[in-house]
Amino acid sequence: MAVSFKPAVIPGVSSWEAGPMSESTPEASPDTLRSIDLVKIGPERFKATNGRGGVLPIGSGSDPDFTPVELLLAALAGCGAIDLTLITGKRAEATGFSAHAEGHKIRDEAGSRMTGMSITFDIDFPEGEAGDAARAVVPRTMKQIEDRLCTVGRTVIVGDQVRYRVADQD
Repeated sequence: MAVSFKPAVIPGVSSWEAGPMSESTPEASPDTLRSIDLVKIGPERFKATNGRGGVLPIGSGSDPDFTPVELLLAALAGCGAIDLTLITGKRAEATGFSAHAEGHKIRDEAGSRMTGMSITFDIDFPEGEAGDAARAVVPRTMKQIEDRLCTVGRTVIVGDQVRYRVADQD
């Protein structure tokens, strides 16, 4: 069973109009904060570390490491995959699961960005009543992933301001 998720942009709504979250909003609290640390490990190579000790090498594409764009695609696919398997897994465990994420990296008057991103999930469930129940919730789950569940996809769709700065140079 192949299902697709394609992040869409809200027509006519810029990231400024969508209301960037600031540190003074109720949403900005220690419970909502997510962070990573990044250190240089070689020419055009970095290591990201999360607070749980997870480590991920990042490269420019001249080595096997994931590039930042590939990580965005992986994050979109991973976010949807987690939501999809959590919900369907309450009915039946998938017997097979894979995802393919793709998009086009372009540069135009708006700068470098990704367009046409899509994620396709290929998921199989066992035969029988439990598998049928899992298959039955897939369409609704896919809609929920796109409309509200996948934080990564929702961030891409709604947009928000990203601030880059150099430490000690505010």
